[in-house]
Amino acid sequence: MKTIIKALAKEQGFDDCRFARAVQAPHAGEYFAWLETGNHGEMTWLGRDPARRADPARVLTDAKTVLVVAMNYFQGNNPRQLKGKIARYAWGADYHDLMLRKMAPIDVYLQNNGGRQKCYVDTGPILERDFAATAGLSWQGKSTMCLNERLGTWFFIGVILTTLHIEADPPVKNRCGTCTRCIDICPTRAITLPYQLNARRCISYLTIENKGPIPVEFRSAIGDRIYGCDDCLEVCPWNRFAKETRETKFQLPARLEILTLGQLALLNDDEFRALFRDSPVKRIKRAQFVRNVCVALGNVGTREDGSVLMRLASDPDPLIAEHACWALEQIRNREG
Repeated sequence: MKTIIKALAKEQGFDDCRFARAVQAPHAGEYFAWLETGNHGEMTWLGRDPARRADPARVLTDAKTVLVVAMNYFQGNNPRQLKGKIARYAWGADYHDLMLRKMAPIDVYLQNNGGRQKCYVDTGPILERDFAATAGLSWQGKSTMCLNERLGTWFFIGVILTTLHIEADPPVKNRCGTCTRCIDICPTRAITLPYQLNARRCISYLTIENKGPIPVEFRSAIGDRIYGCDDCLEVCPWNRFAKETRETKFQLPARLEILTLGQLALLNDDEFRALFRDSPVKRIKRAQFVRNVCVALGNVGTREDGSVLMRLASDPDPLIAEHACWALEQIRNREG
């Protein structure tokens, strides 16, 4: 059965497939302590019944095995580039939908062998990274991100909980050694210690999960990033082994490549939804997206962007208006 599942996963385009016992996550205690610090910020769902999130058997009754699959999304060293930085994972198609579709045949196979399953891709109450490490698919780096010796940092994780008992794989050794590149590069010092992240300082959190104003103290450090941040991923030495993904849907669409920050800032609701309809970017809605673009313009924009920001400074949404005013002030201070 294990051999068949691995072959089926490969046939569906997954780059790795491993198995762990469905027991309490080994770092459950550390997770609970992290929640107590409040470092998860506004991601309140992470604190809802955390004991359930750490125990697969409380998510799927009689769960025996956690299947963990990985899918490479590395677009290569010289990919298309957007005028404002979007994290690589969000360049192309929404990985949630794509991976769940590809996991469906594995679910069907397990059903046909008497199993009950639940499938998740960042969509369910389970500590995916902990089980990926337990299954030997990856180890958790000092950035708290998962690392794989063949894929580097550029892969998505999906999990399938099943009531079938399948032999577990051994974990892999943590291979970070003395390297601290991910800690040293973080623009906002969000990685406070090895394996410790203050999400409230993280640019990915600030530009995606945070629904309100971006704290002024972090705006300059955001630079020209408009959705997420890849700095701690980009510098990982294990990426020297990363190969370009076979999945063309993860590539940046040509229609995005031609747009300037000024054009992105002036998208209306319909244009925003049409442009990002297949992308993870759509989840933050237009107001948050334009907020992010305003910050980027404040950091890298020129006098020519003033007319765009003047329009946005009168936007009926106060979130957009305030960030546009801040951006105008930055450009004036920089260029006179």
